[in-house]
Amino acid sequence: MQAVILAAGKSTRTHPLTLTRPKALLPIAGRPLLSHQLEALHGIAKEVFIVVGYKGEMIKKKYSHRYGNIRLTFVQQEEQLGTGHALMQVQRFLKKRFIVLYGDDLYSREDLKQVAKTKWGVLVKEVEDPSRFGIVITENDKAVEIVEKPTQDVGNLANAGAFVFTPEIFQSEIGKSMRGEFEITDMFNAIAKKQIITPVTVKKGWIPIGYPWDVLNANEFLLNEMKGQTIKGSVEKGVVIKGSVKIGRGTLVKAGTYIEGPVVIGEDCIIGPGAYLRPHTSMGDKCKIGRAEIVDSVLMDEVNAKHTCYIGHSVVGEGSNIAAGTVTADYRHDRTNNVTLVNGKKVDSGRRKLGSFMGDHVHTGINCCIYPGRMIWPGKSVLPGEIVTKNVEE
Repeated sequence: MQAVILAAGKSTRTHPLTLTRPKALLPIAGRPLLSHQLEALHGIAKEVFIVVGYKGEMIKKKYSHRYGNIRLTFVQQEEQLGTGHALMQVQRFLKKRFIVLYGDDLYSREDLKQVAKTKWGVLVKEVEDPSRFGIVITENDKAVEIVEKPTQDVGNLANAGAFVFTPEIFQSEIGKSMRGEFEITDMFNAIAKKQIITPVTVKKGWIPIGYPWDVLNANEFLLNEMKGQTIKGSVEKGVVIKGSVKIGRGTLVKAGTYIEGPVVIGEDCIIGPGAYLRPHTSMGDKCKIGRAEIVDSVLMDEVNAKHTCYIGHSVVGEGSNIAAGTVTADYRHDRTNNVTLVNGKKVDSGRRKLGSFMGDHVHTGINCCIYPGRMIWPGKSVLPGEIVTKNVEE
């Protein structure tokens, strides 16, 4: 079977994390999102076409033309004119039934296997707030239409962004949507008038990465799947390790460190002495963590947090330096969900605990405090003793 991954889009809702990388390369549980998608396709597709656009050279540099036993072909979308337009870029390569994945969603292999059994299919999941999703309308166990972010009650089956099509999908003519783009959902609605499209309900897991905190949700989901301990680095005496933990080659964990899994630590890191790594923490390569407490957070490559600090429910970009006494406040006193500003609009994160989201090469000053949900753009600095109450942008 052939597969297509649509990874060309420029995501503004996940700023500042995607200001310096495409969303497909966001690290989750120690590996890029795209790697998790390709692994989910093992045993399903032998050939994958990856449509790239925004910062696509970074994706091409990261991956060769094979991933395990899957052959990869990169196709450039010169203009980002929508998901339908992105799919059209690979039309010439698709000769038979194929599966299409949105490039910013996390899928399980089990669910993809089920939808791949259909001739025409779409993966769906029941959601509590249909207004946030494209909703699949069904009649007599058939998917007949996708309505984007409905304002009226049309059901609660969200489009999970995994489709099974044949080349016939390209025979339907569609125009631009109200957003001025060619939408894959319009292609779906056109073919649904001619073909029987089977909705397949998510059983294992589906996490769309629409906002920065979705990285934390996906990271938690994958770490909870991890079993056992894999320690390839060095661990000094006096280190306590509990639960599922992976420690990469060349990493040194110093005495007095307490690791409570599930936790993933990359290669060539220095952890401790006296570090406290709590559940659902993952970090990349060449990180230096001293007497810090870290919980439910994603640290990218080469993050330094060598002195006493607290990083909770946060994502920290590559090459950032967290100074002594830095605290990412993560809990509202009124015990309600944290609301944060995204593209000028207040968005409910759905999370009671939410820390900070820092781009690459951020520097915090000593004894600074960052309010819940605040974002710091790449290369920006926070002054010593500063209380960060607003996003620090360009």
